[in-house]
Amino acid sequence: MTQLTRRTPNRTLRNLQREVDNIFDQFFGRTDGGDGSTSAVWSPSTDLVETDEDFRLHLDVPGMSKEDISINLQNRTLTVSGERASERTDESEEFVRVERAFGNFHRTFTLPDAVDADSIKASYDNGVLTITVPKTEESTRRQIEIQ
Repeated sequence: MTQLTRRTPNRTLRNLQREVDNIFDQFFGRTDGGDGSTSAVWSPSTDLVETDEDFRLHLDVPGMSKEDISINLQNRTLTVSGERASERTDESEEFVRVERAFGNFHRTFTLPDAVDADSIKASYDNGVLTITVPKTEESTRRQIEIQ
């Protein structure tokens, strides 16, 4: 479960993990074989933007249509899920390298108390899903004039 909190991600550990994975993949010559028999585990990259009025989530889901994506809200948990199908059409093709992930995904986000859950909106454009989560009026920042 992902919390909507501001923090600096530890990119060094992720980069090290990717390098180790690449070394093993190169050594063992691993790919998924392109047979589509196994569903890849993947998670769309997500940016979270906070403004005075709202939170905006931007999820990268290229190659999908909006009908392939589901957004659900239960209590304060926002869940985005979907499935990206493999584009493989010719069984005689042999994939040499497969880097794009296919299969099911889901991301969950715990929303803060001070959001207007009834006014959440979503849009999809050029492979980017944008979910706008407005803050309640009580929680928005406002300037106080000094008398």
